[in-house]
Amino acid sequence: MLAVGVVSALVLTTGCSAAKGRPTATATTTPPGPEATTTAPETPAPTPTPTPTPTWDGQVRVLGDGSTSDTGPQPKQAKPEKLKPGEKPPQFVVFSWDGALEGDDRLFSRFRKLGVENNAQMTFFLSGIYTLPKSKRSLYHAPKHDPGASAIDFATDAHIKDTLEQLRLAWQDGNEIGTHFNGHFCEGKGGSEWSTDEWKSELDQAVSFVTNWKTNTGYKDLPPLPFDYTKELVGGRAPCLQGQKALLPAEKAANFRYDASSPGEFQVWPVKKEGIWNFPLQLLPNPGKSFQSLSMDFNYLAGQSKDTTKGDPKKYDTWEKETRDSYLAGFERVYNGSRAPLFIGNHFEDWNGGIYMQAVEDVMKNVCKREQVRCVSFRQVADWLDAQDPKVLDKLRALDPGQPADWSRLVK
Repeated sequence: MLAVGVVSALVLTTGCSAAKGRPTATATTTPPGPEATTTAPETPAPTPTPTPTPTWDGQVRVLGDGSTSDTGPQPKQAKPEKLKPGEKPPQFVVFSWDGALEGDDRLFSRFRKLGVENNAQMTFFLSGIYTLPKSKRSLYHAPKHDPGASAIDFATDAHIKDTLEQLRLAWQDGNEIGTHFNGHFCEGKGGSEWSTDEWKSELDQAVSFVTNWKTNTGYKDLPPLPFDYTKELVGGRAPCLQGQKALLPAEKAANFRYDASSPGEFQVWPVKKEGIWNFPLQLLPNPGKSFQSLSMDFNYLAGQSKDTTKGDPKKYDTWEKETRDSYLAGFERVYNGSRAPLFIGNHFEDWNGGIYMQAVEDVMKNVCKREQVRCVSFRQVADWLDAQDPKVLDKLRALDPGQPADWSRLVK
């Protein structure tokens, strides 16, 4: 199992185009082994040409070394609309995934398919080194660490190929591909100790690994990703939710529109930090208990089985119900109250017998087809917020999470 790490908070406390001069993390030779190739790049697999739009001429363009391509506007994107006078805001729910690796457990494909079945679009925060072969790990220069160092495992060749396929399908399904940066360093020379320039380097490398995976892997026969990552990438989540203060200026320089690295806040309507939308994990109620939990799988695990991912199997059913009930309680609080967006974070993992994956699946099936509910990506929430009257957003922020509003008076 790949190592992951995030902050634990279990009580009620508050917790683009590539810039000129960015390093190019590519190799000059193809990797050894049966999948290497020294022949000229093959013609990418043909991509159907969608109907041209007023801002796109309908021509598919392969970019760079053929790792990515411009296939036009992303499919299945709703046009954000400004609230009409007296209109109640939609209830946004964002399911997000840190790492976004398609491993042997096939969790990426499982939840991508569940999203299609339940009208849910999501955000997948890709760790850039999951597109970089282990044989080329020395191309990664993490801030304050030796070349090739990483706190998470590099992916196998098979997993890189599977991940690329899921990224392609996920984007075509309307999901967002964000970034989880690279090596997932936390305590000791981790993100909380990095400067803004070091975060810029980490981000530049994450972009370069994704936009140059063909050069780095030698997989010339695979089709390009159907999007221009330098333009599609508009948000990220820092590993362990650390380092946001120094990270924000780096993201702003890269034209990011939001950041999801805040360690936690109440369920309230978002505000901007440094001109970027701040989308934190949220404190959700635990029915029958006096404390709230951050809306991420790791935090429920930490409160249930402490420092082990393999707790007492006799408690799995109880823990699964607790997690599901907490997510649903957080949903009901805002759905019947302020309508603030609900943000749920996850990893593709099998902790405590997979109970956290099942809890999220149950919640997705429960809420995403309800009236006035939109299960969307973080980017889509940012689009909607940017379309609203700032004065109306200020009024929304003044609401307590469970406070119903007189929408006829609030939205004018």
